[in-house]
Amino acid sequence: MLSVLDLAGSDARTEEDIFTGVSQSMPLGRVYGGQVLAQSLVAAARTTPVDRHVHSMHGYFLRPGDSAKGITFAVDRIHDGRSFSTRRTQAYQEGVPIFSMIASFQDEDPGIDHQAPMPEGVPAPDELPDIESHLHGLHPMSKRLFTDRPVDLRHVPSPIYLTVEGERSPSQAVWMKVRRPIPDSPAIHRAALAYLSDLTVQESILRAHGIAWATRGLKVASLDHAMWYHRFGRVDEWMLYVQESPSARGGRGLATGRVYSHDGTLLASVAQEIMVRVPEAG
Repeated sequence: MLSVLDLAGSDARTEEDIFTGVSQSMPLGRVYGGQVLAQSLVAAARTTPVDRHVHSMHGYFLRPGDSAKGITFAVDRIHDGRSFSTRRTQAYQEGVPIFSMIASFQDEDPGIDHQAPMPEGVPAPDELPDIESHLHGLHPMSKRLFTDRPVDLRHVPSPIYLTVEGERSPSQAVWMKVRRPIPDSPAIHRAALAYLSDLTVQESILRAHGIAWATRGLKVASLDHAMWYHRFGRVDEWMLYVQESPSARGGRGLATGRVYSHDGTLLASVAQEIMVRVPEAG
């Protein structure tokens, strides 16, 4: 994960700043959306002062990327003010845009402070089975999607990879963290949080209808992704990702999430709309 987030600068110059990157190898050959999202944030942050951090981003997934091919990131320095900077990042493969994002960065300023509390009664991560415990009977190629991830996930109440257990509720919670300590750079932790934020947020939509990821013929694609960073937190420590879906209709579903540190500090809010097509029963 850290290697794909370490973008290279380019000698090519237009009116935009140009960076290049590679993708993690994926069993199905498609670029993971959270990866290109995180890379786009890294590219944008490279063009802002080091003490000005991202506080919001809004991105659209335009085309599926090929994980075997490189990605070019073009950053447009839209605005630099006294406290805020705005950047637009376009990610390209072979000259065609696959992702487009606008992000805003801000100096650390004092101000009013409140947050929604973390839900009570959620089991601690060490009380929950690890992800490998839920993959019995899964094809080895499919297992790689989970075991090769740099992320440890613990679902509440349980994952929906093969089946959906319990009631059909449009909500769930997921404990998550990267598996190894990473550098102290706030920019890297914020980018890594973007990477993690796309892994499971869609599942509140599927859980509401009892649809497992393994459902034959199921098609799911992320359409957009919005994220607001409230407070700094480390992604190599446990975080609770509380997710819910307020609506699904017309082949689209909306999912929202809140990310808390282990001690209950609200770190970020997330919203994503997905395309979801479920095969007809029978």
